[in-house]
This record gives sequence, C-alpha cells and structure tokens, in this order.
Amino acid sequence: MHALGPRIGGQSRDGIWLLDDDASMLKALGRLLISVGFAVEKFNRPADFLSMLKQRECRVAVLDVWMPDMNGLEVQARLRQESPGTRIIFMTGREEPSVRQTALDAGAFAFLTKPFDDENLVRLVQEAERRCRN
Repeated sequence: MHALGPRIGGQSRDGIWLLDDDASMLKALGRLLISVGFAVEKFNRPADFLSMLKQRECRVAVLDVWMPDMNGLEVQARLRQESPGTRIIFMTGREEPSVRQTALDAGAFAFLTKPFDDENLVRLVQEAERRCRN
C-alpha cells in the first residue's frame, strides 16, 4: 500500500512520510497529521518507501522500528545514504534502550514508544520540518 494524503492548504511539498506495517496505525497517524495541515505519504512496505525516494523528496520520515521485511534501522541507514537531509522520527511498541540508542547515535531526530501522545508527535514533526527548511 502506498497512499498519498490529501493536499491541504497548498502544502504539497511537506514531504512527511509515514512507514508502518500496521495498517491501522498508519491510517491513524495519517489522519492525525493531515488534521493539523500536513500533506503526508503513507507506506506499509519499506521497499515502496525507499523506491519513492527516486521520485520525491522526503523531508521528515516517521518510521516504525519493527517490520517484517526490513527493520526501521535498516531503512534509516538507506535514508542516510540516499536522502541525508531527511529528519527521522522513530516509533516502536517495544522499549529497547539499545535500539533507541543505536537510532539516536545514527542521527534520528526523535524516538517514541507506543502508545505516545498525539500532541508530542505533532510537535516533533513540526520541529523536524522546520529544521529541514533552515
């Protein structure tokens, strides 16, 4: 599944990408970010996410850590090579300090454990997007 979120307020270049193999989580995150005015692209397969980098800019990536085909840390490594300016926000349902530290050491902007506060995610995405413009 790859779905382009509706374009709101002319923000077609937001470049906010969501990657999660859980369809319900992906849908909820998409609705949340669209509700505050972001245009989002949603992916449930890392391969689709990475292949889209050749066609569009990803300014902020919200990535699940644990997915069946490729984990979020592997996606992060590819993003660092192919889109080094992308700000990465990780989310996971499992609190593993070593995974958190690995992600942050590799340049992740933030790391959230599910369930997390919606407002916190929105604030982090807004801050990451602002830093991309600077």
